[in-house]
Amino acid sequence: MTTWEPPAPALSVRQVLALERVLAGEPEVVAGAGRLDRPVRWVHVAEAADVGVMLSGGEMVLTTGVLLAGDEDKQTEYVRSMHRAEASAVVLGLGRAFPAPPEAMRRAAERCQLPLVVLHRPFPFAQLTEEVQSRLVRSKFAAVSLSEAVRTELTALITTGAPLQRLLDEVARHSACPVVVANLAHRVLGTAGERPAVDDVLRDWERVARQAGGSEGGGWIRAELGGRGERWGRIVLCGYRGDTATGRLLADRAAEALVLHRMLGGEACSWEEQSAQSLLTDLVGGVVPARHLLPRARAAGLPVNRRTFVPLVVRGRDAARLDRVLRLLGLPGLVAGLAGTATAVLLSLARDQDAEALTAHFAARLRAESGSAPVVVAAAGARTSFDDVPAGLREARHVADAVADSAAALDLPPVVRLRDVHLRGLVRLLRDDPQVQSFAERELDGLLCDPDEDLLSVLRTYLATGRNKSRTAQLHHVSRPALYRRLEAIQVRLGVDLDDFEQAASVHIALLAHDAQQR
Repeated sequence: MTTWEPPAPALSVRQVLALERVLAGEPEVVAGAGRLDRPVRWVHVAEAADVGVMLSGGEMVLTTGVLLAGDEDKQTEYVRSMHRAEASAVVLGLGRAFPAPPEAMRRAAERCQLPLVVLHRPFPFAQLTEEVQSRLVRSKFAAVSLSEAVRTELTALITTGAPLQRLLDEVARHSACPVVVANLAHRVLGTAGERPAVDDVLRDWERVARQAGGSEGGGWIRAELGGRGERWGRIVLCGYRGDTATGRLLADRAAEALVLHRMLGGEACSWEEQSAQSLLTDLVGGVVPARHLLPRARAAGLPVNRRTFVPLVVRGRDAARLDRVLRLLGLPGLVAGLAGTATAVLLSLARDQDAEALTAHFAARLRAESGSAPVVVAAAGARTSFDDVPAGLREARHVADAVADSAAALDLPPVVRLRDVHLRGLVRLLRDDPQVQSFAERELDGLLCDPDEDLLSVLRTYLATGRNKSRTAQLHHVSRPALYRRLEAIQVRLGVDLDDFEQAASVHIALLAHDAQQR
């Protein structure tokens, strides 16, 4: 794939004055020296005193001033008309009309901060217009080529079902600067670009976005995202080094692609969910230090200053429903689906709020909305440092996994914590130990050599309920005699007496280890 670089910016007044042909005319800036970086959109050779009314802005006007000689009022008004027309500069060729820089024009240009340049040697204006125009045309062609290349590549990615991140990476590659997609509340939905540069942008994103995001100064170029008369976000090129016109073309092509991508709905979860999922997955993984993820967390809308963080993992409810419950309760936090059926929730509470009470309230509301469907809410202890959040999320996930297989049979509290999983949690931590694996295989060989999922399920429930036959029969919707027959079949296959506490405990530990390994 071709590696693109941003086209060269449109020529500035300073760059035009540095051209070899212009230098031959011995140019001297006599006014407006502080505005030499103004872009030159076009070059006009004009002698009419009222040429300003025919300009549209950005022109460099070349003149000998022959119709202005001897009339200071006309000279002053001429400069003012150039300023009103937003000309980029006036270049005056010295000669018979003006053997020296006219003081009236210089004073007026200085007041207007309009660059006024005089040429001390005769200079063929046609050569300058030819060179500048050809350079400008080449620059515009390069910008249009880049725009079309980006449109083609992004459209191809969309048609192949590429995720949002892949599109943003492509935009960042073309723009050579950080790219941010945010909603109207300045909450970041996606980023792309070199990670250190992106982190610099995100470090104080909301303030910077509110100050610079509304304009295109300093290389900040944005395009609105929306359709059918409604805006729902924006894409921002942060620190684009090319010219503004090219950057705007690039941002517009990117915006078109993102709107199309969202309309087609090629992904199961929203951009907000993807953003939270990426952040929480990185936090759980622990590969990136938590402090390096702080800018992303803050930009994603999570309060992080002087907060108490409560890591949760929920089984039995999807991310969308959890997010809705958080909003109903007014609890700030992030929600994201993890691998499997687990959903991570990171609450961010004020230091003076009761973390345990609010967590219990969240779990109760979640269970109330779930009806009879089983829901497991696993929590780690509250953290006051963001650096401790990854360990907390891993602890909550460990707790949720430890009770996942037998949640219906266990008498669980509304919020399950590490202290509630006891032996089940220890066995899960040791599940990858070869000796534990060998023990589980040996103890359960009679059931595993000829797998009978019904018998395994009955055994799992029977042991999880403390060998309560009535409860086991109720949970499996069978009569007591039918349950007795199944328990007898299990004992025969395993060669154990489940009424013997030690033998039952051994089988229970083996089954916990087997289930943990299977998960």
